[in-house]
Amino acid sequence: MYKSILAGCACLFAGWVIAQAPRPGLPQTAQEFGKALENLRDYTVVLEPDKNEPEWWAGAPSVARGKDGTFWMACRMRMAEAPRGRRGYEIRILRSADGIHFEKTFSIRREDVPIPGFERPALVIDPHTGRFKLYACGPWHDGPWSIIKFADADTPDKIDPASAYPVIQPLPKTYDRDVIPVEYKDPFILHTAGAYHCYVIGYVRQNEKIFHFQSVDGEKWEPVGSPYEAVMPLDGWHDFFVRPACVVPLGVGWLFVYEGSSAGWYDPVYNIATGLGFTFDLHHVMDLTPKLPLLVSSTPGDHFATFRYSHWLIIDGRLWIYAEVARPNLTHEIRLYRVPIS
Repeated sequence: MYKSILAGCACLFAGWVIAQAPRPGLPQTAQEFGKALENLRDYTVVLEPDKNEPEWWAGAPSVARGKDGTFWMACRMRMAEAPRGRRGYEIRILRSADGIHFEKTFSIRREDVPIPGFERPALVIDPHTGRFKLYACGPWHDGPWSIIKFADADTPDKIDPASAYPVIQPLPKTYDRDVIPVEYKDPFILHTAGAYHCYVIGYVRQNEKIFHFQSVDGEKWEPVGSPYEAVMPLDGWHDFFVRPACVVPLGVGWLFVYEGSSAGWYDPVYNIATGLGFTFDLHHVMDLTPKLPLLVSSTPGDHFATFRYSHWLIIDGRLWIYAEVARPNLTHEIRLYRVPIS
């Protein structure tokens, strides 16, 4: 099955080449991945920002499917009127019977926690209890960015916003001169191979890199390997930032979806593209796209072609990819791409 998935990914990548002349400062995909295929450009808009104005974003989707087939999405809503880094005003919970058409069922506002701002949430189903675990991130008690968790609930719309508590915070140094992440943010969490795995951005000397934590119960987390060493290097097209996006079980290893940016792009803090890796052990990642990214927005503006925070699911012989994607007017929306893999 994994071969058909990788073949499907290859077709997907062929469909996301921007069929226009390169623009300086915009992320580009490699032309050798194929010509743009119109049927693979098709997408469904899942959620737009609350205002169709620059710097208003709907994004960072995390999707889980309950035992009854119901799709649940947790996402981050972002406004323009706040300092950058603290514009995430709400984690929105949405529900869908088909995974395509979602309706809002609940909101966790930053003042409900309280926390100065949100970024990417992570929604996971406990395989033993069937209950939902919701994680988020933000400056905990006005301190460093940390990964927080809410108390488990039968459904995501029953989560108590006031139940939040930190589960992954900056680790203490062994020696005074140690260089270690001073903040953690934007978790992607899954339960696989008998444990919970969290891939998270660690902020090290003003760089964003990928770090890996593991947990038996989703509550107490320990770093995998050295807490000083990132999972992937800052290299190639992702020499400015490299960040986790998603991990997809294939039966023989895992597809490792990552994102990043180049120092040569316009505003590489927010101009984020997506690449692909593979891992046999959930920790050592082979970079399959070291020279250029594979996924960028097919609707870029003058400066941004962001395609980030993607969550990939295998459903009915297709890859369902939910992602935060840039629109021409400096807004972002959540889109769903459905790509055959067999």
